[in-house]
Amino acid sequence: MFGIYIHIPFCKKACHYCDFHFSTSLKYLDEMVDAICLEIALKANRVQGQAGSIYFGGGTPSILPPAALGKLFGTIEQHFSVAAEAEITLEANPDDLDAATIKMLRTLPVNRFSIGVQSFFDEDLRWMNRAHHAAEATDSIKRSQDAGFENLSIDLIYGYPLLSDEKWQRNLKTAIDLQVPHLSSYSLTVEPRTALWAAIEKRKEPAPTDTQSARQFAALMTTLGQAGFEHYEISNFARPGAYAVHNTNYWRGIPYLGIGPSAHGFDGYIRYMNVANNALYMRDLVGGKLPEQQEMLTQNDRYNEYVMTSLRTMWGLDLDKVDTDFGYLYKSHLERALKDFAGKGWLIEDNRRLKLTTDGKMFADHIASELFKVDED
Repeated sequence: MFGIYIHIPFCKKACHYCDFHFSTSLKYLDEMVDAICLEIALKANRVQGQAGSIYFGGGTPSILPPAALGKLFGTIEQHFSVAAEAEITLEANPDDLDAATIKMLRTLPVNRFSIGVQSFFDEDLRWMNRAHHAAEATDSIKRSQDAGFENLSIDLIYGYPLLSDEKWQRNLKTAIDLQVPHLSSYSLTVEPRTALWAAIEKRKEPAPTDTQSARQFAALMTTLGQAGFEHYEISNFARPGAYAVHNTNYWRGIPYLGIGPSAHGFDGYIRYMNVANNALYMRDLVGGKLPEQQEMLTQNDRYNEYVMTSLRTMWGLDLDKVDTDFGYLYKSHLERALKDFAGKGWLIEDNRRLKLTTDGKMFADHIASELFKVDED
């Protein structure tokens, strides 16, 4: 099976920390939907078998009107075989999930929401420049559950200056009390050319600190673990069996199509990257051209990507897979690199799988980078 990712490049407002590709103007929304449908048709022969997951990301997919979503689903069904049990996720902002919208979405194949809550505190949401209020976040979750959408995920952010440890615990308790089965949580990062970056550069806002981020990440792991969540990927926690199928397949190297401006796709050997410009994207597709660049991954690229993605998960890095898929040179390189971590307590070997310990999860990116194989080796 393969996955389909569709990037919807529209938002009501620009969050101060966000550097994803989007536009706050909906002027060309219909033309964009038509262009996305053209890309779906042009990529119909790129994959074989059935789609096991479809993920509408962005941007804010929940901003789309019913007719646009219906057109996209119709085009997908026309060109691809979708598994009956496929996970079909729609990213949504709480303010979009009113009763009428949820009722409409029940008529479509969507069976999972990923709700961009970020915080249950109004002052934090205003600081982020989010479009919703805290009460809308809580209400949208309850409305979705009441309407039969039990497969929910919410996003929460930690590590920003307004977030005290006490507020962070209250955010986590609210999520637990709401009985959401899946939670994605990310430390605030300051991306160049965002409003937050500019404010920090001008000393209008304090910069986030690694100390706060590490402390709140530790609290995240402890609190959700005690509540019965499995920490199955560095930023993702789920009740047993409620893992995100689409994202899990990313980390396991399953091929997926990337549709929409700025979207990436991957077939196991080649990465496809769409242009991150709405006008250029639509122009190319109207002209019958795919608006993408291609990157053939080298053996080093594929090995490094496997190290990075596998170590982030609770399933870990399969040592036998390194030997089988990449060969003796990579196996030997990995064994040498691992000696530098002996005695640090960051890694354990469990049934021929290398896994991060709780302490090791604090240094996941550093550990992976030290195990990479660079071209000079």
